[in-house]
Amino acid sequence: MRRMASVLAALVVLIGGLIAGPGARAAADVDLELVLLADASRSIDDGEIRLQRQGYAAAITHRDILVAIVSGYRRRIAVTYVEWGQADSQDVVVPWTVIDGKASAAAFAAALMAAPRRAEGPNAIGSALAFAQALIETNAITSPRQVIDFSGDSAYSFGGVAVAAARAAALSAGTVINGLAILCRDCESGRPVDYDLEAAFAQLITGGPGSFVITADGNARFAAAVRRKLKLEIAGGAPSHVIASEARQSRSAGLGPNEIAAALRASR
Repeated sequence: MRRMASVLAALVVLIGGLIAGPGARAAADVDLELVLLADASRSIDDGEIRLQRQGYAAAITHRDILVAIVSGYRRRIAVTYVEWGQADSQDVVVPWTVIDGKASAAAFAAALMAAPRRAEGPNAIGSALAFAQALIETNAITSPRQVIDFSGDSAYSFGGVAVAAARAAALSAGTVINGLAILCRDCESGRPVDYDLEAAFAQLITGGPGSFVITADGNARFAAAVRRKLKLEIAGGAPSHVIASEARQSRSAGLGPNEIAAALRASR
């Protein structure tokens, strides 16, 4: 934990200037602080980066999402979009932005689609989670709920902060981590052959009250999956029967964290 604290302290210094960038707001009281933590590792090509961004841009401006936002007590949320890759490669694509209606949502979407890709390298999931948590802890925003919306096409992590340590630190701070399991969008089957991607996300990455994993398993369904996910997050989670209808049920119901970790190691 001592090492984790030092890593987070370094991240606070690193991102200090980022939270005041274009699109960020001054101190605000909102219903939700949401970090959209999107995969930009080497397994994700530029076309897939564009697809992910288009999916989130379409979702954040969708009528259903705007209705969910303004239905909250404070009628607004704060969102930032971060792309992650290797241990030293996390990019704040769009800084913290308060979204309270069509205009602010459209501005967020436009900024998201205009920014160049900067994150790169192999998966460093723990470092990405630690970076997201540091963004939450160093902003000038107050809210009753904090969520990290993690997306990725693998549960592998190479170097950087350990996934278990970063996850534990976020959960102990009260942050909920949800997952979007991205399957290969241009091939017959994007499922890893050695382990169940959604089960690995659920066991090793996501956590907190009401946390869930949703699957995006095709180009046509990606935007819809993102929209369902955002709707649940803005609403503050969902009853178990709703999550069960939205999220894919794991094929490996009896697979525990040790078995998943062993499968990941064996398939490297």
